[in-house]
Amino acid sequence: MSYDIQKVRNIGIIAHIDAGKTTTTERILFYAKSTHRMGDVDSGNTITDFDPEEAARGITIYSAAVTCHWLDHTINIIDTPGHVDFTAEVERSLRVLDGGVVVFSAVEGVEAQSETVWRQADRYRVPRICFINKLDRIGASFERTFNQVVNRLHGNPLALQIPIGEGPATNADGFRGVIDLVAMQALYFDPESQGATIRVEPIPESEQERADEWRVKLLDAVAMLDDEVFAVYDATGDLPPDQIRRVVRKATLAYQLQPLLCGSSLNHIGVQPLLDGVVWYLPSPADVPPVEGRNPNPKKQDVVEVRKAKDDEPFAGLVFKIVADQHNELCFVRIYSGTLKSRSRLLNPRTGAKELVSQLWRIRASDREKLEEAFAGDIVGVVGPKDSATGDTLCDQSQPILLESIRFPDTVISMAIEPETSAERKKLEEVLRLMSKQDPTFRAEISEETGQTIISGMGELHLEIIAKRMQRDFGLKIRVYKPRVTYRETVAGPLEHRERFEHQAANSTQFVELAIRIEPFSGTEPVTIENKLKPGTLPPDLLNSALQALRDESSGGGLVGYPLMNVKITVTDAEYREKETTEVAVKTAAARALRNALQSAGVVLLEPIMKLEVVTPEDFLGNITADLSSRRAMIVDTEIRGNLVALQAESPLSQMFGYSTQVRSLSQGRASYSMEPLRFDAAPDDVLAGMLGQ
Repeated sequence: MSYDIQKVRNIGIIAHIDAGKTTTTERILFYAKSTHRMGDVDSGNTITDFDPEEAARGITIYSAAVTCHWLDHTINIIDTPGHVDFTAEVERSLRVLDGGVVVFSAVEGVEAQSETVWRQADRYRVPRICFINKLDRIGASFERTFNQVVNRLHGNPLALQIPIGEGPATNADGFRGVIDLVAMQALYFDPESQGATIRVEPIPESEQERADEWRVKLLDAVAMLDDEVFAVYDATGDLPPDQIRRVVRKATLAYQLQPLLCGSSLNHIGVQPLLDGVVWYLPSPADVPPVEGRNPNPKKQDVVEVRKAKDDEPFAGLVFKIVADQHNELCFVRIYSGTLKSRSRLLNPRTGAKELVSQLWRIRASDREKLEEAFAGDIVGVVGPKDSATGDTLCDQSQPILLESIRFPDTVISMAIEPETSAERKKLEEVLRLMSKQDPTFRAEISEETGQTIISGMGELHLEIIAKRMQRDFGLKIRVYKPRVTYRETVAGPLEHRERFEHQAANSTQFVELAIRIEPFSGTEPVTIENKLKPGTLPPDLLNSALQALRDESSGGGLVGYPLMNVKITVTDAEYREKETTEVAVKTAAARALRNALQSAGVVLLEPIMKLEVVTPEDFLGNITADLSSRRAMIVDTEIRGNLVALQAESPLSQMFGYSTQVRSLSQGRASYSMEPLRFDAAPDDVLAGMLGQ
């Protein structure tokens, strides 16, 4: 084995947009000697934001994988986007990471997307460290942000550091260093060496009382977690640093708390202790529970397969990202067990296809290093698989396992695009296939009414960047139309329907009668299809044909043509005649039954409702509130953040087009906002009536 798995850390840097994730990653790479210069987001020359759109906009769009070394440990880092339109990048990264660093801005505190990424980390059981960044900014508050992690995220942060001062360093009481509460010493980061030189000094007298208060909180929390440590604390009133770190690590891995550190990445303060924290407190692949999956053999679907993070286990990996360009497709694979060698063949249990691993790469953002083999716990790039998609398992052919896939949110916005010439149409189809494979929240389909290609995604920015990428990377000439909302349809209420199909042709008769029930239902899938027939009512092959016909018909959308959701279809009864009930008859009857049932039950149009956060100076609050009311928005909470007011609201997406321009106009450019999909809710009756031409 090339390295000790206990000395591997697979971590993600996750946060709200503009909290400083990419800058933090750049500093980490510099101090770990993986780069010789520090990139800058504003200058567009960072290592992880290597895509031209990222550099131009100063935001992260695609999760980037980089590897560095610290304290004799290998750290695989994924820098994830903060913008909600690219939440799929965060979702798929968290699925394969062992630990996370959640970055908060000390000025804005916990923001809307902070809550989203925290919930995602909870769902995937990812232990995490908190890093309060930007303490050198005007309006920064360590304690306010700390309390928001407790109150808004329901976290259990444990401060291992506190800042020395807050705000710009030009002020007498500005941010100039951190106090290490574990070792009880002050750390100062030399600006001349870009923070590479750290001075360790006694805690300033002016900060001693405050440091003692936070130290007591730390010791009390640690002592309550371990009987042995409690005995030492009870007897001596203090604890040695190695004991504190041991207990904090154990509690972090058990999801009991989140170690909290602080600093200013931009001004080179606090990054090396954050790296120490990654090594000391976050798990190795061997520290997380063995991965579980099911046996893909239909006869063994109830068998739970387990793979431990060991090289001598059967190989199992998950494709969590695909990067497609004009030349090949690069699959990012997290190896959960076993050893992966170049030029080996693996099984994709979803498709049943055998996939060739022609090349194996260590990925460092836009750079690659060729490998001959990789081991359990590693994250690598693989070239070769043809039919694998995001969320697919790759495994040993002789000992298959199907790991849980990755769930992605539904698209909420769409727009029409057209190739400028008919010669471009074939090329467009291939590019759309590649991009759909790469981005699971991107959809493309041909409109039957207009013949236009409709692309769907998570927001205006998402679709804008996809369209630009088609033009820039693939050389396509396309016309782009205005975005529009992607609605959904459900049924107004439960309904029973019987469909009789009887057809005579020449000397043969085809006959079947099917009864179905259609009803509103919230399940794990948009449409749930069940069989409630008594055994023997229909032969198995005909029953399967009926169920498949219902799946096919329901995937075509409802009465208006939008996808169905929150619907349950149950086959309740059937009548068949031997020799007269054919597969064609059953499929036709099932499709007609569903169409007629939808017509009789009546549809409810569902529109995407967005969760909106607007942060504004108080002077503009009235204008912004009035504008939101005119957009059918409902304000659900208001919070004072220093000299700013944060509004939490829920608003239909259809009313939010062009909001970025409007909110800047209403606030003289001083307000900011973020928006993310929340749920689908019933649209006003007049919207549906307009679509039906009533």
